[in-house]
Parts: sequence; structure tokens; C-alpha cells
Amino acid sequence: MRQIPYLAGKQGERTNAHEELDLRERRRIEDLLNAKLPVSRIAAEIGRHRSTVYREIRRNWFSYECLPGYDGYYGGAAHQKATSRRARQRKLIRHPELRNQVVERIRNGWTPEQIANRLIHEGATLRVCQETIYRYIYSKEGMAQELWWYLPEHPRPAGLQNSTVMSISCSARIPPGQRRTPQRTRPLGG
Repeated sequence: MRQIPYLAGKQGERTNAHEELDLRERRRIEDLLNAKLPVSRIAAEIGRHRSTVYREIRRNWFSYECLPGYDGYYGGAAHQKATSRRARQRKLIRHPELRNQVVERIRNGWTPEQIANRLIHEGATLRVCQETIYRYIYSKEGMAQELWWYLPEHPRPAGLQNSTVMSISCSARIPPGQRRTPQRTRPLGG
């Protein structure tokens, strides 16, 4: 795991090399660009690969011909732009009718694989692959609806792996002596 030099005391170590840049990193890129540091040095400062920093600057460079003196990279604006770009790319967020259909089927016990294949079989104009459904299930929106619970083996989300599972309290259970016994309608034996 790599240590982030300028965030060492605040955020700790990075565990996933493919994490998205956060607002703090984008603002740091802006500050270092304004200080005229080369991109390779900026990348070393924030603990990212230089291609990540180049791509970030290229994608989120502000340029407006009516305001020629304000061209540049702005961390806050870049973060907003990246957030809206991610939201636009999410099919189940963009198409509520498709989302409702998928969520209903998940709640009825369908797996993401079954849903994706059924949409193909039905010849639906709007389709979604199983990976997109899984992404939605574990997204902020899907977690709020607790969709992971409806999966057959419902693997617990990363943030909930070490927490306790809520179960029915002992007082809510029916004691064995008070349980109904099934009534036999046919005579036994022969």
C-alpha cells in the first residue's frame, strides 16, 4: 500500500490503486499546476500515476472563448464535472422505468443474470447487463433500498462485513410449546 504524502495524517494509506480522484486531490492538482510544477512531480506529490493526472487535466480543463483569461484547471469545477459525468453514464439512473423493472425483479428473487437474459429474450429496447445491475445494487441508491439482501447468497457489502447481522429477537420467536402442529388430513399407514 502506498502512503499519500500530503494526506498522510488525514486519510492514511490508499488500498485501491483504481480509486477515483477525490475533491482534495483535485484541489491539490490545481494548486500545484498554479505553482508551475510539472505533471510528473504533481503525480508524485499526490501518489498517483502521471497518466492519471494527465487524463484528469485533459478531461476537466476549463476553456471558454468568451473568457480567455480564465482558461485552466479548477479542482472544484473538475470534481463537479466528473461527478455529473459518472451520473450520466449510469443507465439505471437515467432510465427510471428500466430501474423500476429491474428492482421489482430483484425483489421477486431474480438474479441479475436472469434479469439481463430475460430482457434480451423479451426483445426489450432498453437492456442492461448483469454487471450494471450488480453495480447498481452496490451503489449508494441500491444500498439505500437494501437490494443486496434479495440476492440468492446475498454477499454482504464491504462496509457491512464485520458488523453484526440483525436477527429476530428471542422475545419475538414463538416458543416450541405454543407452535401450531400441522393437521393430518389422511390416515396413516395401511
